[in-house]
Amino acid sequence: MLVSLSSMLKDAHLRKYAVGSFNVYNFETIKGVLKSADELKKPVIVAFGEKYLDNMDVDTVYEVVNSLAKDINTPVALHLDHCKSFKHIIQAVRAGFTSVMFDGSSLSFEENLKKTREITSIAHAVGVTVEAELGALSRGEYSNEDEGKQIYTDPSQAEEFVKKTEVDALAVSIGTVHGMYKGEPKIDIGVLKAISSKIDTPLVLHGGSGTPEATIKECISNGICKINVNTEISMYTVNKIKEALKSNTNYHLSKISLMEVEYIKEVVKKYMNMFYAA
Repeated sequence: MLVSLSSMLKDAHLRKYAVGSFNVYNFETIKGVLKSADELKKPVIVAFGEKYLDNMDVDTVYEVVNSLAKDINTPVALHLDHCKSFKHIIQAVRAGFTSVMFDGSSLSFEENLKKTREITSIAHAVGVTVEAELGALSRGEYSNEDEGKQIYTDPSQAEEFVKKTEVDALAVSIGTVHGMYKGEPKIDIGVLKAISSKIDTPLVLHGGSGTPEATIKECISNGICKINVNTEISMYTVNKIKEALKSNTNYHLSKISLMEVEYIKEVVKKYMNMFYAA
């Protein structure tokens, strides 16, 4: 069943756990994420990035997610991830997405605040949750995100930003990367603690792929309520299919499709168990 992301994150914030937000790109990824949630009986966020509009349009994503979610009892939020376009946000809201993320991380603080406030006003009028981002993540290995320079979130700016925009969730930059880490992760929990001490809004950690479990749990205990996972889902599934094709090149595409769902579930379940065990 589709629910508001805001209500989901409020519970996570209160009970000190994080909800997994897993990127999807096609029917198989959607099915893998939802089957994982159903089998573990845990809430989940199905995240569809603006970057993947060449794979599926927002109306198709909504119809598939809504159809599959009707057969499971766990809460499901449908989230438009990393969107820079006002037009695409409106399309997602009209399609039935329960949450949208405006990514103004490449803008100046003032411009990010202004545009986020406009989007929050529109989305809240129809009951849609809004996530924003303050600070910026760099790009790690195997990421398909745009190249970026790491800019840690300023705690004082975060306080002002949340107060003036009234966003429901804030993605912060504390040292994680989009993609897989090129070396040892350098996560600054001190920055997270400073942000968390100033605002009571649920915080979001982007770049969950490859982040050590101990670090994940420390982030959750300091205000992180939503954690995004994307790259590892793709990498793991592609590598497992490569291995399978080495031993058998006669697989029918329908069989590979079923295999894909199972590989996706392995990654999603690993992180769901990690996030909820904090």
